[in-house]
Amino acid sequence: MTTTLLTCAGRPVGRYGYGSGTDGRPYLHPVTTLAGTPVTEERPADHIHHLGASVAVPDVAGHNFWGGRTFVRGQGPTALDNHGRQRHLGWKLRDPDGFVQELSWEADGTELLREHRTVAVGELSDTAWVLDFSFSLTNRGATALSIGSPATNGRPGAGYGGFFWRAPREAAAPAVFGPTREGEEAVHGAPADWLALAGQGWTLVFAGATEETRRDPWFVRTTEYPGVGSSLAADRRLTVEAGDTVVRRIVTVIADGHLDRDAAAAHVRKVVTA
Repeated sequence: MTTTLLTCAGRPVGRYGYGSGTDGRPYLHPVTTLAGTPVTEERPADHIHHLGASVAVPDVAGHNFWGGRTFVRGQGPTALDNHGRQRHLGWKLRDPDGFVQELSWEADGTELLREHRTVAVGELSDTAWVLDFSFSLTNRGATALSIGSPATNGRPGAGYGGFFWRAPREAAAPAVFGPTREGEEAVHGAPADWLALAGQGWTLVFAGATEETRRDPWFVRTTEYPGVGSSLAADRRLTVEAGDTVVRRIVTVIADGHLDRDAAAAHVRKVVTA
């Protein structure tokens, strides 16, 4: 695997890697707080296709860019030979504080999407830093293609697909809250300007940095496993016409300690405004 190291305030805070195989996707792992606490998990036993922080979509025109089994309507999760690959094309920029990367989303020898990905890190305080992650997906084909999820294919509540962060499993499930709601059932499947996940000695605050991103509902798991995603196709398929581009931007505050709602909101105001 080819990797690049991200640093903030003179400390390593993330490693980004991509492979050359026929399956898989680039991802960030490990990501740590400034004090060195890991806040991502790679290939956990409960879901071996969860890869730190990445862009993963379970259904792009019927092809699986998420990993694992595919949910088939009337049949359930099914092992299919339909996996796509996010292939690294090149760097437009690569520095210790961020990079710009070109990727090709390919399946069956065909490019379905061309991605332009920008990742940047910045220091917020002695105990917090920010990861700014944006991606644009362009349909370079001659016909429209459709992005879906297990929910759009018949599995209620499973609208995952898009930016996804797998956090470490700990002895106790992490707390989760947004600007006005708290708990997995309350925040899952609902849009919100930001969402915080707080574990043992760390807090992640995810915020949509564009209007379109803020309209996407959050996919949240804390009891079964700790994970947060921003859903491209939570309850209806997303059509990308030929030549059109879908753009999303998520900024994530990575903080030591357990932030309360006011502290989380203050960080969001700072990073989204910036």
